[in-house]
Amino acid sequence: MTTPDAVALVHSSGKTVIEVARELGVSAEGLRNWVKQDTIDRGQGAPGELTTAEREELRRLRRLAAEQAETIEVLRKAALFFANERDR
Repeated sequence: MTTPDAVALVHSSGKTVIEVARELGVSAEGLRNWVKQDTIDRGQGAPGELTTAEREELRRLRRLAAEQAETIEVLRKAALFFANERDR
């Protein structure tokens, strides 16, 4: 069973998250997190909570920022190296 199926079962069965988790053999806390994220993804979360798409975009942007910081550091070191070579 997929995550969306498990979440749909919680919503449609009238059972608690714990009961559904027990039936599916998954962690109740994990299923609770999936249900919460589904609520956020449907636009029903609290203000400021990130959707799955927003979380993925944030991860992508952080990775890009880290790569750019590395590039800047390499360029800074190269500039220092060439400035020192020129002064010799």
